[in-house]
Parts: sequence; structure tokens; C-alpha cells
Amino acid sequence: MHIVLVDMPWSSLDAPSLALGILKRRILDVFPDGAADVEVVHANLDFADWVAARTEYGFEEYDFCASSYFSGHSEWIFSAALNDRPRWRVAEFTEHFGQKLPQRMLAKARELHELAPLFVRETAAKIAATAPDVVGFTTTFAQNAAALAAARVVKELAPDTTTVFGGANCDGAQGAALHRNFPQVDFVVRGEGEIAFPRLLAALRDGDTDALAAIPGLCRRDRHGRSVAHPLDAAPLPPGALVTPDYGDYFERHAQSTAGGWVEPRLVVEASRGCWWGEKHHCTFCGLNGSFMEFRSKNPRRFVEEILDLVRRHRVLDVWVTDNILDMAYLTSMAPLLEESGYDLRLCYEIKSNLRREQLETLYAAGISYVQPGVENLSSRVLKLMDKGVSGCQNVRLLRDAETVGINVSWNYLYGFPGESEHDYDEIIDQLPALHHLAPPANSTRLKVERFSPYFDRPELGFGELRPASHYHHIYDLPEDELADLVYIFDAPHQGIADGCLNRLRTAVADWTRSYPRSRLTHCDLGGHIVLVDTRPGFSWHLLDLTDPLDITVFRLLDHPHSPAALLRKTAARFTDEGLPAEEVTSERITGLLARWRALGLVFAEGGHYVQVAPAVANQDLLRLDGAGLHGHDTALVPALVAPAGEGVR
Repeated sequence: MHIVLVDMPWSSLDAPSLALGILKRRILDVFPDGAADVEVVHANLDFADWVAARTEYGFEEYDFCASSYFSGHSEWIFSAALNDRPRWRVAEFTEHFGQKLPQRMLAKARELHELAPLFVRETAAKIAATAPDVVGFTTTFAQNAAALAAARVVKELAPDTTTVFGGANCDGAQGAALHRNFPQVDFVVRGEGEIAFPRLLAALRDGDTDALAAIPGLCRRDRHGRSVAHPLDAAPLPPGALVTPDYGDYFERHAQSTAGGWVEPRLVVEASRGCWWGEKHHCTFCGLNGSFMEFRSKNPRRFVEEILDLVRRHRVLDVWVTDNILDMAYLTSMAPLLEESGYDLRLCYEIKSNLRREQLETLYAAGISYVQPGVENLSSRVLKLMDKGVSGCQNVRLLRDAETVGINVSWNYLYGFPGESEHDYDEIIDQLPALHHLAPPANSTRLKVERFSPYFDRPELGFGELRPASHYHHIYDLPEDELADLVYIFDAPHQGIADGCLNRLRTAVADWTRSYPRSRLTHCDLGGHIVLVDTRPGFSWHLLDLTDPLDITVFRLLDHPHSPAALLRKTAARFTDEGLPAEEVTSERITGLLARWRALGLVFAEGGHYVQVAPAVANQDLLRLDGAGLHGHDTALVPALVAPAGEGVR
């Protein structure tokens, strides 16, 4: 049995398909001793080569197209190939995107739109030439149009070949709609495919129609040609059934491709599926984990062995973990094992944003140097509307501590939530110059209503008038009701802040991004005094030496968010414990100190709580021992840091 698995554009150019790696491993396990021959076609890499040979495209243009899933122009590029009609809705596309895309990128998209049908036909011809029994397409995010176009031509060239679709774009109603509307797709595997896909292959091999009818989640056609969608399996796969992917020759192919000159490759692994936070509090905007939210994680030792085996086999140290959230138990199990491995790993992980510094230090020691913490917003009230389970001050603490530890942070500032107000943003915007030394958001983005999210499923939360996002009409030739089942992103009347506040937010985020490379705020706790050094452009001071016991105590307490009342109580208790006059700790002094520090940009205030925003210098322990030496570009500040206490602000 010859099986071809296809990864079409626009999947990432720097990583193999985890889904196809898993399916390849499962097929080889279920059909041993050569009973099945599996070939993976990396058509995303082929497309990069193909485009580079025919156009003046470089990585910037390609990446712009590949990252445009939410706007839709990446999939429109393959719409002529999908619908088998040259120049498919070019005028409508140009009108729709004319004010949204840079003119250069708009012209590039139209150029690729003209070329895409030829690439699809050449790719399908190469697949058909191998005489496959089954061709499986994975489709996630912006892969639908290209995959459906290729499947159409494969069936045209090799009508007896069976085509199968699977992936996130096939979950739930989407998979049923895809099968119902596109006759080039023989079967759709909905949900997790590790069990269902091998069962489908066995049934096809044996001609067993009864076995086909018993596969959960499968979409097939009955003897009358009608599309039939089986109910999804009620239970998700247990963690022991999650296999190690087989990436075959992907990394050799990447090294030989145009992509190899654009980006370094990375491994892709999964330690878990589902989301333990989402099981309790599904974030209102999140559409991930459509059919199965239940959190399951691999045995930590097995997961570490899986990573190290892949690292040794492919000689790649960059690892992208696809988990939606870190299993907190891994902090004391998986992380120490990775640290002990001796490999200089660079892992990317999604985490919850309430992790503390010591937990981040544990991750960093394990090689997890890049995180996506889901910060999303800095207003506690807006975060509550999202059901995130964190506060604005906790999010700022995460940004500060990541800077201290040396972990890179990626996040977006989301807005447009039903019930939010301008006040939720204005009090944050006013304080953003104090955060210019911390990792800025990649952008400020209006939330999109995603299928499977609470905003999609529960109109009472504020989005009652949903319709398929407008860009889908320029890709698919389908009626509105079919699009409503097929697509993932939905348009709705805008909610939340008005344009004036939005413009202030966007301007503030842009200023933050520009200022970040030249902004620095650090503190060094020398025991008897705390020295702060500042280079942020929005503030005129450069050196502050905290020597007053009250200042020192409050600053240390503000390592974590506190209300003024809690600061008053805890500071007085510490004064008593240390033999200092507790009567000197008054509400007026605490309030005045917080006001002065807010003016100096030393604290972030939100929701009635405060947190200090100065990361610790990298080698603070050394400084405590000898009072000299700073890390990296701080060396010029050594004389200031070791100056006698009591200098005040300079």
C-alpha cells in the first residue's frame, strides 16, 4: 500500500509537520514489514523553491503571505487553483485589501495568484506519478485552499486514488462541510487521527465497508453518493497513545531548499494536548482544542527522551513545543531532566502568565528560553472579561521577571471585548512609558471571533450577530450557510473601545516597540541599599539609590503585587521583626511613596495593586558579594552602583 502524505502551503517553513510525522509513525507501526510505504511531500518547501525560481520573492514577502491567515490574502493566492478559474475574483480581492495591504504586497499577492495554479498542477502531477493508493492532506489554518486545489488535480490525474483530509480545519462541523462541498475529498478524518486513520487505511485495503462505517468522526459517502458524517469519539486519546513523530528526511530536504537560506529549522514536539486551564475556565476568545479540551500530558521522562532522541537524530537544538499550556508538574519533573541532559537546547513553550521568577528560572535552566505567556492585556477588568485568571500586575510581573531571567517573551495586546471601556485602556496607556524596558507586544489586535470559543458558542457573551469573515467570500464559491460551517473566523459588529482610544493604544504600543531597544531599567539589591539605573527615554533620572528602611522594605515587597493596605500591614510587621520603629510606617508615607515611584516609572499601578517594574541585574548575587561588576552593557555603570549610599536621584 503506497501512501503519500502532503504538507501544502502555507505551513511554517522552519519546521516539519507534527501531524504528518505522527501519522507516518503510526502507519509504520500498524503496518509493519513493508506492508505500507509512506512518503511525505513537503510541498511548502517545494513552493518556496518554486516561487524563488520564478519571481523576485525573498523571505520578507513569503513570510508576509504566510502570516496573513486572519486577513485571508494567503489563501486567496490559491483560490484560482481551487476554483479552477484564472484570475478568480481579482477585482474583489483588490477592492477588499486595497486599503489594508501595502501596495507592494498587494502586487506580489496578485502575481502569486497568477502562478499558483501551475505550481498546484506540477505538485499534483508528481504525486500522481508515484501511483499512490491513498493521498492524505493535512490542513490547519491557511492550508485549506492549497490542499483542496491539489486534491482536485490529483483526482483529475489519478481518479482511482483515494484522497483523505485531516487536521484542525477538519474538526467538528468544518470537516463535515469540507467533505460535503468538495467532491475531490473522498474521506475526512475529524478529531485525533492516530487511531482513525490507520483504521481507515486497513478498511480501504480490505474493501471492508462495515469497518468504514464503524470509524468515529469519519466523513464518507454512502452508496448513493451522499456525504455522511459519523459522530466524533466521546473520549480523547490517553497520553500513552501519543507517539513520537517520524520526520524522515525533512531536515535534509530543508537544508537543500530555498527555505534553508531563509530560516534555521527547528524540531516540533508535543508533551500534552488540551488545556488544564480551559477545562476550568475557557478563555472567552480562544477557539483552540475544538473537540477535546481535556488535558493530557506524557510521562515527563518519556517526553524528555523523545526530545533528546530527535535532537540526536536530526542534530537540531531548537525545539518548538506545540502544547497550549505547560503542565505545571513538569516544573519539578521534566525541567530538571532537561537541565541534566547537558544539551544546549532552545525550547519554545506556551505558559500561563502568573508564573513566578523562580519558576521562570527553572524553565530557563532547562533550555526553555522563549515563551508565549498569553499576556493579552494589562487591565485586570479586561482580563476578567477574557476569563484569563490573572491580573494586570501579574502580567507585568511576568514581563519583568522574564527580562531578569533572560527569557524571550512573545505576546499580543488584544482589544475589542464586550463590556470593556476606555477607562480600562487609558489608565494603562498612561503608564506604558514606564514599561519600555520590558518586552513589548508584537502588535495590538482586535480579537477575532473563533469557532469553538465561548464567544462563538454563547451569543449572550456579546457577539450575537456572527457571519463568516468577509475574506472567505473571495476564496470559496459557496453559499453563506455552507461557509458558516466551513470556516474558523467570524465577523461581528465591533465591541469595546472606540477609534479614539484605539488610536491612543496603537500609538502607545508603537512608541513602546521603538523605545525598547534603547531602554533599560534595572535594580541591584546590595543589602543595605538598593540602586536603580534607568535609560528609558520618557524619564529624566538615571540613578536612584534607595537607603531609607521604609523604601527598601516596600520595594522588596513590591516584587509581587500588593495593595497599599497590604503594604502598610506587611511593612509594619517587618519593622517590628527587625527592631525598627513600626510607628514610622503610616498610610500617608506609603501612599506618598507609591505616588513618587509612579511618577518615576518604578511601579505599575492597576486594579488597586502595585508592582515594581525594575528587573534585577543579571549577576546580582555577585554584586552582593563584592559590590562591583555588572553584566554586559551595564559595565559603564559600575562606578555609580558602588558609590556610597545616600546619593538620591541623579
